[in-house]
Amino acid sequence: MPSLFDRMVYRFSRLPLHLGMTFGFSLRYEGGRNIPATGAALLLANHESFLDPPLVGLTTTRPLYFLARKTLFVPGFARLIRALNAVPVDQDGVAKEGLKTVIHLLQEGKAVVVFPEGERTLTGEMLELKPGIQLIIRKTLAPIIPVGIVGAFDALPRGRPWPRLSPLFMPRCRGSIAVSVGAPMEAKPFVDMPREQMLAELHAAIQAMKDRAARIRRKV
Repeated sequence: MPSLFDRMVYRFSRLPLHLGMTFGFSLRYEGGRNIPATGAALLLANHESFLDPPLVGLTTTRPLYFLARKTLFVPGFARLIRALNAVPVDQDGVAKEGLKTVIHLLQEGKAVVVFPEGERTLTGEMLELKPGIQLIIRKTLAPIIPVGIVGAFDALPRGRPWPRLSPLFMPRCRGSIAVSVGAPMEAKPFVDMPREQMLAELHAAIQAMKDRAARIRRKV
């Protein structure tokens, strides 16, 4: 259970983060009300950038939980990211330890963000989903919420040390970002599918949200 300090940090970090993302990257988002206010929820998002976790978090006032590599939990920074509901794992994709952590959080009724590609894209296009996501769905039967992110790859791709900004009141450029959250999907139909079909349908659902995000994104 997060401490009072952690809950306060999470709550009051939203405003400066929201202002920073809006004015720095012309952030637009939709669909946050699709995230249930209570109970387990499995948010599946495409992975474009290190910016993705806070971007998804800004779509809702409900606290969301994220996986983060243990190497990020260094003195000074660890206290902050723990307060922002980052949970340390050896690998932040859908490896064995991460799977156990996500299942545990969902069984506790938390809303958890997972990037089922397992790593950030190198091209801006979605990668194939890792099969470990099937275990999470089967073990928890949590509602599945697809999330699409567009523009974070242009703003801060792998290998780029500093973000490319797209300030709100400046001429348009490639760094503008948008996020679209889809309606919850029942887990049961996916449990009964062959693995390849399940991965393909989840991929399509996330891609559909990514396409919606592209439509609301500030034009570049």
